[in-house]
Amino acid sequence: MIDNLCGQAGERENAVAGLYCDSLAQKEQTVTNMMGAILKQLAGRGGIPKDIREAFRRGEEGFGGGRPRPLDPMGLLRIVMSSLPQAFICIDALDACTAEHLTGLLESLRDIVREFPKTRIFLTGRPHVKEDIQRYFPKAIMMPITLKAEDIKNYIEMRLHGDAEPEAMDDNLRVDIISAILQLRPDKCVGAFGFSTRSKMYTYQ
Repeated sequence: MIDNLCGQAGERENAVAGLYCDSLAQKEQTVTNMMGAILKQLAGRGGIPKDIREAFRRGEEGFGGGRPRPLDPMGLLRIVMSSLPQAFICIDALDACTAEHLTGLLESLRDIVREFPKTRIFLTGRPHVKEDIQRYFPKAIMMPITLKAEDIKNYIEMRLHGDAEPEAMDDNLRVDIISAILQLRPDKCVGAFGFSTRSKMYTYQ
């Protein structure tokens, strides 16, 4: 979906930002860092706005040319968003966020949509974050996400092909592994949902 949006963003002068929440980097993925990552992507698509360059210049001067003092990513993001015809923000695996960071992230995204109504937000996560998302986006459109057996098979084959010790597995064992995993129901393996703040997210093709 992100590739599709990016492929058409240039034609329509729109911007796309994507973020993946990693359960192994929960401490680093604070609200400030996540919003900063979105800011970097949206600001980096073209020339950096003068106001943002000025904010960093002032920060550097405050520390004698060293690392800039902490900046407000939401304030800078508003500057960038105001210059965009439309922006798409896609965040995958929200369930990997800690409860504290998830709340702050959803609050920030809600504020963006309120201030910039043309912004489209697409979020994915496992079922237990549905209520959190719907609390901040009560009109969000929900779409179940499941994997097809063929998708799972292709993924397993790719991982087995990259095995560091290929001589430890013969063809029969390889077939048995794939067969055993495919007997599990795909919805039991995945069980995720996608949410969009606007129905147009699904018709933008």
